[in-house]
Amino acid sequence: MAGMEEQRGGGPSHWWRYGPPWGYRPDGPEPHPARLPWRSTALITVFVLVGSNFAAHSQPHRVQLDGYARVLLLVASLLLLWRHRHPVAVAFGTATAALVYLSAGYPYGPVFLTVAVSCFSAVVAGHRRAAWAAVGLLWAGHALVALWLYRWLPPRGDAAASVGQEIVVATWVLAIVALSELGRVRREQWARERADRAQAAERRADEERLRIARELHDVLAHSISVINVQAGMGLALLDSDPEQARAALTTIKAASKEALGEVRQVLDTLRAPGAAPRAPAPGLDRLPELVEQAAAAGLTVDVQGGAPHLPPGADLAAFRIVQEALTNVVRHSGSRHARVRYEHGGGELRLWIDDDGPATGADAGGSGNGLAGMRERAAALGGTIDAGPRPDGGFRVLAVLPLHTREDQ
Repeated sequence: MAGMEEQRGGGPSHWWRYGPPWGYRPDGPEPHPARLPWRSTALITVFVLVGSNFAAHSQPHRVQLDGYARVLLLVASLLLLWRHRHPVAVAFGTATAALVYLSAGYPYGPVFLTVAVSCFSAVVAGHRRAAWAAVGLLWAGHALVALWLYRWLPPRGDAAASVGQEIVVATWVLAIVALSELGRVRREQWARERADRAQAAERRADEERLRIARELHDVLAHSISVINVQAGMGLALLDSDPEQARAALTTIKAASKEALGEVRQVLDTLRAPGAAPRAPAPGLDRLPELVEQAAAAGLTVDVQGGAPHLPPGADLAAFRIVQEALTNVVRHSGSRHARVRYEHGGGELRLWIDDDGPATGADAGGSGNGLAGMRERAAALGGTIDAGPRPDGGFRVLAVLPLHTREDQ
């Protein structure tokens, strides 16, 4: 049922953007329109009645309109009120009323419009065979009257219709069916486009939520890990070395202030659409800040090589990968020394983050999503992440990122 719901334009999750499906009633098992099409039906009724009067003046050989004729025209027109709720019954009802009207010898005219509208509604609603059968019934009945039963039906002295006249009638029937089918195809196309737009909007929202979740994870995991280490150090040195404890608290204050600033920047993306961020996204030019924060947490970081100029998306991804890798060293490794190394060439940036281990098993309250987040960032740019223990001990994260992202091509 969920799949069918998506094919028809999406379920309740899409209604905030496009509104509920036509005719949806939450308290009923079947969809029904909320209101009858009074306005369009009234316009059609007026057109049919007035147009039939004009047609009668140009066809003096036919039976002139009387009360019975106007009742038939009203019935054929007012049936259109239920063309959305009961399209099959209305299609056959209008065809029958039109056939009785013509069999009584009344003038040809706009009565065919009621059949065309009901047929169109039935075809668009998916009842194609019923619509074709109703129109075929009208044509076959008219041919029977015009070619044989005219002898016993009004008007008096009427002659048999020619083959040319019946071909004209058949052409009009085919035109009605063709227009109805065209309307059905266009409506299905619009429904598919509407469903595609809804699904694309939902995908964009999911991607944006994932991006914000990655940003928050990277920012908070790094800063809180530094705060956790410094808080432990401050507690241990509070009595024996108050100055070192003071330095740890100063580092905690700086790390928490930076974390708050970056979280505010991430959450700024949830403002009104089109609003520009208040600060540029971080990149590898802020790597010295990461090195200082790591040093405050007791981790010495050596940086080898230099990063080339990167597109904003790749620059942010590289920064977050280094940040998460160093955070994992602080939280999970017994080593107090790490190395960051760059190489670029062949249209790729290769980025190594190594530590000498061993693993401590400490998690500092982590969720275990760091490596998954790094892989998602790299994959979004067409890059890769390879992370695992080194043969000589320790742990290595190798990131390969394209120098030219898909967005720049």
